[in-house]
Amino acid sequence: MKCLVLLSGGLDSSIALKLMLEQQLDVEAVNFTSVFCRCNAKSGCNYADNLCRKLKVPLYIIDKGEEYLEIIKNPKYGYGSNINPCIDCRIFAFKKAKELMKDINASFIVTGEVLNQRPMSQHLNTMMLIDKEAGLTGLVLRPLSALHLPVTIPEEKGWVNRNKLLNLQGRSRKEQIKLSEEKGITDYSCPSGGCLLTDPSFTERMKDLMRYKPDFTIKDVNLLKYGRHYRLSKDVKLIVGRNKQENEMIINFKEKNDLIIGLEDFKGPLSLLKGNDVESFLKIAGSITARYGDILNKEEFVKVWYKDGKDTKHLFEVIPAKEEELNRIRI
Repeated sequence: MKCLVLLSGGLDSSIALKLMLEQQLDVEAVNFTSVFCRCNAKSGCNYADNLCRKLKVPLYIIDKGEEYLEIIKNPKYGYGSNINPCIDCRIFAFKKAKELMKDINASFIVTGEVLNQRPMSQHLNTMMLIDKEAGLTGLVLRPLSALHLPVTIPEEKGWVNRNKLLNLQGRSRKEQIKLSEEKGITDYSCPSGGCLLTDPSFTERMKDLMRYKPDFTIKDVNLLKYGRHYRLSKDVKLIVGRNKQENEMIINFKEKNDLIIGLEDFKGPLSLLKGNDVESFLKIAGSITARYGDILNKEEFVKVWYKDGKDTKHLFEVIPAKEEELNRIRI
């Protein structure tokens, strides 16, 4: 009998996969990624990939894509403590897993969820709701907490031996860590997870994007991961690189009407001025850029440049911005 394991690469889902292999099942796995993952959204989680290679388990990578952004904008079941739509996210992933389950002729789905571990999506009633909404009632096995949960179809039909399933619940990870050592699982991602929508700093940037550009794209979200962000008007934003790598990344996000800003006589960041009528904000954008340059006297004028659409360099002078001004407009 074949099952499909939803494998994040974390501790719990890794144990769930190993438990299914121990029951002599035909196991395949799927790793979901999105622009909000801390890992590489295209190649998937390295931990999931490494585990599947080690155990010779086929692994599928599904990127949630632009379709997932609509859930972020308007989740049916609301947000968690930040702007994490955990219930809607889970339903979305389960529906995708159901499609894959049919494609590979798997009979049921397995997850590493632990009852009452997460405050929004892992209560009993919520788990049952997610299964129902995804059209998977009775077909989602949660082996780490199975003995606290209703009997599933795989257990009823004898595909899985319920006596070999576990009774974990709550937020402690002590039992999982002990189990991982017993089962030789030594390489897994951090228990807190890798979703940027639960990160308070990223959340503030995301809220700003949703407010001022409600039709945002994956490219807009990706830009939030780099640099320092400043809201200059409802239509204009400045992103200032924090190091050489970010300077290089920021340039890749330049669009037709955007401007790149840098320092003429000093080492410092590159900045990306994005939006409409950006020329009107060159002075403030230049002064913010200068604030982060290697300038000893930040009370005097310094030369700043910007490049137009023809890549022609234009010079102008600014006094580096004051910290209180930055605090007022920093996202």
